[in-house]
Amino acid sequence: MKLEEEVKRFMQDKNKSMITANQYQIEAKKTAIFPANKALEYLSLGLVGEAGEVANKVKKIIRDKKLDVDVASEIGDVLWYCAMLADYFNVNLGKIMDDNINKLQSRKNRGVLGGSGDKR
Repeated sequence: MKLEEEVKRFMQDKNKSMITANQYQIEAKKTAIFPANKALEYLSLGLVGEAGEVANKVKKIIRDKKLDVDVASEIGDVLWYCAMLADYFNVNLGKIMDDNINKLQSRKNRGVLGGSGDKR
């Protein structure tokens, strides 16, 4: 097999395992079980709780000087809550990601990445 064909096959296989933000949001919603009348509270508290678990894992990395702590799993849990909050507000997760990158790029281009305030 030619190298070019191998590379093409590799890229096709690699792309099969990729999931878009929109696909993730759809699939994540299928696993959502929480009281609808308390959705905002549940999702917000869940997000903060999972973010705290990420912070705790990072703390252990600093303390133990070991990089083998499973932070990725906790980041995945944070992502789930972000996706569900986006769904709660009827916003496409991919759009949120795109808008955020555009905002950050604009700040970078204007030299205002540092500092504080939403309207930089």
